[in-house]
Amino acid sequence: MNKIVLTVGVFDLLHFGHFELFRRAKELAGKGGNLTVAIQEDTIVTKYKPQAKLVYDWETRKKMVSALRYVDKVVPYKDIDESIKGIDFDVFAIGADQVHAGFQRAVAWCEATGKEVVRLTRTEGISSSQLREGAGK
Repeated sequence: MNKIVLTVGVFDLLHFGHFELFRRAKELAGKGGNLTVAIQEDTIVTKYKPQAKLVYDWETRKKMVSALRYVDKVVPYKDIDESIKGIDFDVFAIGADQVHAGFQRAVAWCEATGKEVVRLTRTEGISSSQLREGAGK
């Protein structure tokens, strides 16, 4: 069955782990399904992570993610527990580490409205934090 899968993140420093996330999320959509990627808006990233030093603004991150073959649609999001309610999807594919209170409320909303939630494991050995450390940021 074709599904619309939603995954979310900041996606500032794209790396192999992100590509794997998108590939695996697109597989969940099935042949003919779609992957929507919600990218967190700049002001919200710095609100929750004041130490964050974004390399790219939202428009640039959108262009980079949109260029990937797995991605069908890119949308902005602010607070995940509220933004998720305005996005059309069947499956919410999130990382195992996305557990803060906003994600807990988003997962509860999905469960209450019949949306499937799939937790995907991280790709070992790669993270944006590691890249930033290696780049001296």
